[in-house]
Amino acid sequence: MYPRSDLSKLSYVRNRVALPIAILGALLLPLGFQTSAQSKGPSALPPNRVGHVLVISQTKGFQHDSVPDAMAAIYDMGHSTRLWETTMRTDTELLTKTDTREMNRKSLNYFDVVVFGSTTGELDLTDAQKADLLSFVKEDGKGFVGIHAALDTNYKWPEYGEMIGGYFDQHPWFTFNAPIILEDPSFPAVRHFPKAFVKRDEIYQPKAWSRDKVNVLLRLDESKLDYNNPRVHRTDRDFAVAWSKMYGNGRVFYSTLGHTKEAWDDPDIRTMYFEAIKWTMGMTEGSTASHPKTGGVASSGTPSTTR
Repeated sequence: MYPRSDLSKLSYVRNRVALPIAILGALLLPLGFQTSAQSKGPSALPPNRVGHVLVISQTKGFQHDSVPDAMAAIYDMGHSTRLWETTMRTDTELLTKTDTREMNRKSLNYFDVVVFGSTTGELDLTDAQKADLLSFVKEDGKGFVGIHAALDTNYKWPEYGEMIGGYFDQHPWFTFNAPIILEDPSFPAVRHFPKAFVKRDEIYQPKAWSRDKVNVLLRLDESKLDYNNPRVHRTDRDFAVAWSKMYGNGRVFYSTLGHTKEAWDDPDIRTMYFEAIKWTMGMTEGSTASHPKTGGVASSGTPSTTR
């Protein structure tokens, strides 16, 4: 499991300013993670090269208190394991393939994975930037990780919804003790979870989302939910909590977990996102094949398919 570090005390990154990595480094203690052998997947890094992760947390709508906790955790994971270097921004200027080295700025050409850390609303992106981000994943085979409110982002940009897998459509139970079922115990980002467990978090209900377009890794146990709720819109009672998918040549991971500040103190959640980033960089292998519901009880009240 991935323990919490002193980075939880860091203040929020100021808009348009990358967090000074040299200063943060002094706060961190090596945590002794063992690294997985790099795979030969479509987004695999060259041997012995440190990865480069860009975390974007621009909020044009609701701003989650957990954003700085998520950003600090991702930095911590990379620094303490020496698997990746992290650049953190609350603007979108680096989401471009335009050469910006003369201004001492990095571009998408430098990065291996982009993480949207509870972004919200219509982000400040030009049409050229949108095309560059899609190309970064789809053509270049790079990775994308969406944390929680990344699903509550870019509603006016349908290609973004296609890439991440859907859009936010209410959180019917707000923050509650969510009953969760593990669907794919072989996937590296979730294999540490038991078959059934509870996490106190806010679970998003997705729209423009279909199970047959993603590999559902975790879902709510539909037999333990209160449906006397006007915010429940999914008639199939299929509430995914995490999924993996391909977007062209690139790997995409999303989870609704991470709404609360406390979630980022949870070793299970930190391990999930740590392994998700590794997977999107091609360091590990895991399925993106869609499948029927597995485990638990299907909405009809009969046992669902088991793999």
